[in-house]
Formats: sequence, C-alpha cells, structure tokens
Amino acid sequence: MIHKQSNIEKGAKIGQNVVIGPFTHIAADVEIGDGTWIGPNVTIFDGAKIGKNCKIFSGAVIAAVPQDLKYKGEKTRVEIGDNTIIRECVTINLGTTDRYVTKVGSNCLIMAYVHVAHDCLVGDHCILANCVNLAGHVTVEDWAILEGLVAVQQFVTIGEHTFVTGASLVRKNIPPFIKAGREPLSYLGVNSVGLQRRGFKNEIIRQIEDLYRIVYVHNSNVSKGLSIAESEIPYSEEKLKIIQFINSSEKGVIRGSR
Repeated sequence: MIHKQSNIEKGAKIGQNVVIGPFTHIAADVEIGDGTWIGPNVTIFDGAKIGKNCKIFSGAVIAAVPQDLKYKGEKTRVEIGDNTIIRECVTINLGTTDRYVTKVGSNCLIMAYVHVAHDCLVGDHCILANCVNLAGHVTVEDWAILEGLVAVQQFVTIGEHTFVTGASLVRKNIPPFIKAGREPLSYLGVNSVGLQRRGFKNEIIRQIEDLYRIVYVHNSNVSKGLSIAESEIPYSEEKLKIIQFINSSEKGVIRGSR
C-alpha cells in the first residue's frame, strides 16, 4: 500500500507488498525489496537499494550526499540488506570514490539518531544503539554490538562479535570476539556471553580467552604477546582471524586494560 500523500518519482522500483506512509519521498533511482515497510516522513534519495522485509521509521534519510568536501557528485550508492530495521531519524549517506558504496547488512537493528557516514561497511546481524556515530570509511564486521553514544573515528575497523560499551570513543581498531570500554578505549575481556548465545563451542571460547590473555594480560606489548600466542595456541579459524586482524591493522588496535 502506497499512501496517496507520498511522493514516488517515476522510475523507482518498488517490490511487492511494500507499504509507504504519507509525506515520504522516494527518488527515481531507488530500489525497494518485497515486503518492506516505510513509515511517514522518510526520505530516500537516488542511489539507494533497500532489501526485502525491512522497516524504516519516520525521519530517516537514506542516500543523502556525503558530508565530505571531496565529494564532487560522482555516482555512488547505499545498499541495505534484508530484514534490517532502521529507526527514527537515522542518516545513511552515499559513498565516495573510496568505496563507491555505503552498506548496511541484513538482520541489523539501527536505532534512533544513528549516523552512518560515507563509505561505511556494516555487516550482518549488527546492532547500532541510539546515537551511534560512524565517521567515514568505518568497517563494522558481523554480529558487532555498539551501545548508545559510541563515536567511531574514520577508517577504523570493529571486528566481528565485538561488544563496545556506551559512550565509548573508538580511535583504534577493535579485534574480534572481545568487549571494549573505558577511556581510552581498552580490552575488557572476551565477549563470552555473546559467543555462547551464537552457538560457539565452549572449547573455542576458552581458546579465544587463552589467546587474548596472552596478548593483553600477560604482555604489555601486543606484538610480543601475539607472537607467543601464535606458537602456543592450537590452530582454529578463530585464532587465524584474530592474528590476521591484528597483523593487518595499520591504525593499530586498542590497548589492554590497565
């Protein structure tokens, strides 16, 4: 059902069983998947592709031009996966020539007043709580949870299955499977509860805990701790992900708790 007081430009591709509320504007170069619900007073600009069975609440603005002075009008896009909920007054900007796309994955919950800047890549099953702000070029991997008022500096990567406490300032990369908090942002332990809820085996969780204990607790130098962990911890996919993440972090990773 498309409300008669909405404005759908000619050329927009609207799927089956889509609901669009009053005073919502959808530009011509927009694609909306089947079963998606879009509330009143939503603005979706050119370049947006919205997945199936999404919900977008009042005041959200999708695919506005980037807040980046280098942007010169190049054709870029925003992509949002299936079953994602976007709450009130969320803003998700177009990409720039860095990645040409800003992405939010499937099965995400993006709470009110979140800002996802240009060229951000947000994975699947992520939760960004109220007033989270992602600067440009940020990557948030699958199953990450950012509590309210978290602010993330540009070009930072937040690893999969991480949990970032409210009002944190994220200036360095956060390795996967951990909790992070305090100021400056520090390692608080492994996100064991989250991993258990998602079906990780106890022996894998213990191995992750052992690895990070070597890296962050027993050694003040991350590189030294990682070298020891690499030789002492048995192989697993999770171990490989952690080592590759830290070794490839040009911005550096957050420090251990002190």
